[in-house]
Amino acid sequence: MSSTFDPEAPPHHLAAAASVVSGATFVSRVLGYVRDMLIAHTFGAGLAADAFFVAFRIPNMARELFGEGALSAAFIPVFTETLTQQGRPSAFRLAATTFWSLALMLSVVCAIGIWGAPLLVRLIAPGFGADPEKLALTIGLTRTMFPYLFLIGLTALMMGILNSLGHFAAPAFSPALLNTVMILSILFLSPHLEEPIYALAYGVLGGGLLQVLAQFPPAVRRGVTLTQPGGWRDPALGRIGRLMVPGVAGLAITQINVFITTLLASFLVQGSISYLYYAFRLVHLPIGLVGVAVATVAFPAMAAAAARQSPEDLRNTLVFALRVTFFLTIPALVGLVIYRNTIIHLLFERGAFTSAMTAATASVLLGYCLGLCFFVANRVLVPAFHAFQDTVTPAKAGAIAVASNICFSLLLMQPLGAAGLAIATSLASLVNFSLLVVYLKKHLGPFPRQMPVKPLQKTVFAGLCMAGTLIILQGLLPPLEGRGFVVGLAGFLGELGIGTAVFLGVAAFLGCDELRLLRGLFQRRLT
Repeated sequence: MSSTFDPEAPPHHLAAAASVVSGATFVSRVLGYVRDMLIAHTFGAGLAADAFFVAFRIPNMARELFGEGALSAAFIPVFTETLTQQGRPSAFRLAATTFWSLALMLSVVCAIGIWGAPLLVRLIAPGFGADPEKLALTIGLTRTMFPYLFLIGLTALMMGILNSLGHFAAPAFSPALLNTVMILSILFLSPHLEEPIYALAYGVLGGGLLQVLAQFPPAVRRGVTLTQPGGWRDPALGRIGRLMVPGVAGLAITQINVFITTLLASFLVQGSISYLYYAFRLVHLPIGLVGVAVATVAFPAMAAAAARQSPEDLRNTLVFALRVTFFLTIPALVGLVIYRNTIIHLLFERGAFTSAMTAATASVLLGYCLGLCFFVANRVLVPAFHAFQDTVTPAKAGAIAVASNICFSLLLMQPLGAAGLAIATSLASLVNFSLLVVYLKKHLGPFPRQMPVKPLQKTVFAGLCMAGTLIILQGLLPPLEGRGFVVGLAGFLGELGIGTAVFLGVAAFLGCDELRLLRGLFQRRLT
């Protein structure tokens, strides 16, 4: 593959769509940080916050297992194939059948989850057993929020349908609705409750309802109807079910990593779970803006290439996606590492969130930053397997990554505490990335040879120049901490803007094709 991009090539359409998803994700992340700032201010990193984060993690894990993750991996390739080969009427009948089947399955899962909440909490956070008050609060929050799984599972299916039809805006803005409702619940509902943390649980349910309702107007405009399901014995529905089984297993392996981290953190000092949550929320910004955005738009394109039996097109799309991913992730990584204390201070250090909590969260954030590039790249690599309707291979790679995470966690948690758990997660992500690249040879041939090394070297060098600039600025200018939120934020954005300008200038001097592509996309957006 050439190291230059054709301005009229299909990947540019992917970049345009990715910019829509990335922009919507940015709005959602900003609202998410406002939400987390309010949580930190109101609840700090104490008993109530730990209980909420554990309780919310349980339906969130189930959501990824039975709803959004495994379903998308199984549904989009089959739906795209039906759409390509049989037309829209057949594809929409398949969508309706899948919708009602999923609704029934999720209803059963929610009922079981609400009934088994005490066991689930003791399983995921056994250290809470030593504090009956924290345990009881976590169980109550879990039962309140578990119906969110039903709502977000149906939302995920509708998002998959819309993405397959080339519509990305409504699905991308969906998380912003959840964050908005949670913010409103903290501001206006929590002061009136005997247990204020329950306002967040009610906000989760209200946000989930808005998320699913928001997907229907654009779906109806595109002719999607759910009132005429096909036969329950539709072979395509059976294929979705068969693909979901290893898909659920693969995502279960991913969630086991989260489970292991939470379980071990429950034995550390109080607040450790909250430190891990706040730190990963910051890492999740580039994961969402870059990895999720690129993967969301690349997946349907790769699925269509696989349906046409065109591995060359799929390989070109994947390599293009990875190059853009690394180009955008590396400057984000530099900013997070150098300004980790400043960012946490500006966002969270007020009210119940102390300076000691800032320092602890910053050390955890540094541990997560070690694996940031791999977190993002794995989001792009896994859909390449799903495009071939292969959900087994990522599960195998994930199983090995889980085993490595257990070993790394046990080695690092005692000397390094919560930061050691973050480092272990990063190392496991590296293991997963390496295995996925090797296993891709099964579908795409010698994939590593398709990824040009020189463009990546240019991006890394530009990132190093940016890091050097920011370090010099920190040495020359007064510290940003303790200067007030507005002044500190303005100073942070100013310094980061100078560093970003250096990165882009060096990239332009070196002739990075990714920069030319993104500049052309931005110019087309303006016109």
